[in-house]
Amino acid sequence: MRGIAVALGAAAVVAALGLAGCSQPSHPAASPSPETSPAPSVGMPAPSAPARGGPPLPPASALTDVMGRLADPAVPGDQKVVLIEDGSADEAAGLDRFAAALRDNGALPLTFEARDLAWSQSDPGNVVATVVVRTANPEGNEFTYPMEFAPASGSWQLTRQTADLLLALDPGASATATPAPAPAPAPAPTTTPTR
Repeated sequence: MRGIAVALGAAAVVAALGLAGCSQPSHPAASPSPETSPAPSVGMPAPSAPARGGPPLPPASALTDVMGRLADPAVPGDQKVVLIEDGSADEAAGLDRFAAALRDNGALPLTFEARDLAWSQSDPGNVVATVVVRTANPEGNEFTYPMEFAPASGSWQLTRQTADLLLALDPGASATATPAPAPAPAPAPTTTPTR
């Protein structure tokens, strides 16, 4: 089960990284009829259709490129932290573990498809999308995640909330971490017999 969670988390990170690096400063117009997708499997609610006459949404490739870079084991973790909102150098090792887990579990190469793009109703300027992640593994090759992306210096980043839901980037975590031992039982109370 842990391998599946790591693989799913790694797939999400890969999708997030690819989006930040390939976005364009000008946003093309949204399509007049958004396509629908399957219900999300985890996380945030599914995005709503874009409002008519609103600002143009970024191209779907801007978001999927973020995820592609996050999942790419050839991109060092310290170069991936910019793909996550409020990312820190302490998370670089977790991003490396994520990409390595994808590789080691036979999930690579991953492909990403962003559907149902819409402006976030809770964080103006952010974009929400349903992201379909397809792995190379024929036994479980498609996952659907609702994700949110934030603009960052002419590109896009996976929001902190989405990264926290999908990735285990805790700097103190490790792939071989073991649970803390259970506390020792309290000694039984002693009683003195009365006469």
